Amino acid sequence: MRPENALIVDVLRRRARPALAGCSASVVHQTCEALVPLAIGLAVDHAIDGAPPIAILIAVAAVLLLFTVLATGGGVASWVLSSTSLREAHELRVRAIGHVLSDPAVGRDRRPGELMSILTSDTKATADIVRVLAYLASGVAGLAVAVVVLLRVDLWLGLGIVVVLPLLVLGIDRLGPWVERKVRARQQAGGLAAALAAELVHALRPLRSFGGVPEAVRRYRRASGRSLDTVLDTASATAVVTVVGQLATGAVLVGTAAAAGTMALSGRVSVGEFVAVVLMASFVAEPVRRIASSVEQVAGSRAGAARVAALLTSTARHGGPLSGRPGPLSVRDEETGLDFTLAPGEVLGIATTDPATADAVVALLAGRAPRSSGSVMVGDVDARGHVLVEPHAAYLLGGTLTAALDTGRGTAGVERALVAAGAEEVRESLSRQGGVLLEGGANLSGGQRQRVALARALAAEPPVLVLRDPLTAVDAVTEDSVAEGLRALRGEGDRGTVIVTTSPPLLSRCDRVVFLDGDGPPVVATHVRLAEVPAYAEAVLR
Repeated sequence: MRPENALIVDVLRRRARPALAGCSASVVHQTCEALVPLAIGLAVDHAIDGAPPIAILIAVAAVLLLFTVLATGGGVASWVLSSTSLREAHELRVRAIGHVLSDPAVGRDRRPGELMSILTSDTKATADIVRVLAYLASGVAGLAVAVVVLLRVDLWLGLGIVVVLPLLVLGIDRLGPWVERKVRARQQAGGLAAALAAELVHALRPLRSFGGVPEAVRRYRRASGRSLDTVLDTASATAVVTVVGQLATGAVLVGTAAAAGTMALSGRVSVGEFVAVVLMASFVAEPVRRIASSVEQVAGSRAGAARVAALLTSTARHGGPLSGRPGPLSVRDEETGLDFTLAPGEVLGIATTDPATADAVVALLAGRAPRSSGSVMVGDVDARGHVLVEPHAAYLLGGTLTAALDTGRGTAGVERALVAAGAEEVRESLSRQGGVLLEGGANLSGGQRQRVALARALAAEPPVLVLRDPLTAVDAVTEDSVAEGLRALRGEGDRGTVIVTTSPPLLSRCDRVVFLDGDGPPVVATHVRLAEVPAYAEAVLR
């Protein structure tokens, strides 16, 4: 089974009860609506044939009852199916976000804007399959009732409708794959355009600094133009399906009315039956239109499900076994030359003369880089899930300082983490501002943001903590004090710490330092010993 089909089956299985309830209500709505022409025709025949007033009143009451039931069924169906689709879309978003967050390597081949498109429009389109299939089933039920009524009025007239309608529905259904391809291309192009827009907005300041805005505008205009073309193609395909459905419905209506009128003039059918046939022929437009719309939306749901399933089933290549017992961090990588095992309670520094090499080391430890040339293990298991990598540009969620430091491990270690990171004064600073922390820490200085981010990482108490230049925005006195607090806190117990930096205060508190010089193999020694190496001294000493 293809991934998108498997995902749709999973959605339907998970929402089986509300989907069945909503589908039943929708079928009741369409069935009663299909019976209304028959009830009106019977009321007309009773009136023409001189039936007693009570019989006419009963016929009129039956029509009103049908309208009451169909209105109730339609309302219940709309409420149940809409709420079910919204809940399922939310669950799909949570699953997809959890999958991305559980492994940093998942989704690294997609831009943030594309991921946002998948997590919003595609999850909604996938969840809409519950509502779409219910409407499709009710449309089929309405057509079936219409055919039965027409067969009751006249066999040949009914048989004509029975032959024409399946051909009509099959013809519309053949347009489904074509529409699906158009919708999938539209969603892909829209996601890429959104991704490019997000990247350009994020990089607007550096683009302005070197005059890259005109080229960025040209690139976005091309991406947006491609997205517009796919939207227009999809709109054209949708219009074709709609027009075909309406033309076919009109042809059925005109043909049925003409045939029924001829039969009424010849006395083959009664006036009431003629009225029922004409009303039924006009009603047929509703289920046919519903079926045509459902076919189009099924195509959209399958296209969205394909993108969601591709994200949910994507996995990163792990360099080691996925089972075993956690232990010390062990790194072997031929590309960077790293080869070390982190002892319990050890603080290890990694210094390099090349920022790109530092980025590669952090990506390796974070699991964002392919490990074809080595491995990163914690004991016998892959390091993912046991290593917390705190990026240099950490982001703080808005709200309060307490909420920003909440790592799900309680508040016991938060105070110690604040003290170790030298961030106690941040709380006092925020209290003078009403205790509100703005989104991204906008009301904090750069140094304050770094210390709060460091405190958050320390409060999480991970088995292995990786830091990348955590104190570049603080003054020398604060940097030395925080380095001492960091060493004291992380040196306890069997937790390991890796600091990728060229900061002398931090490196001087490390048990070992790995110096990566592009001209030779890594050198491992203490900070004091490495200070005698000219390349290290040039990169580190201030």
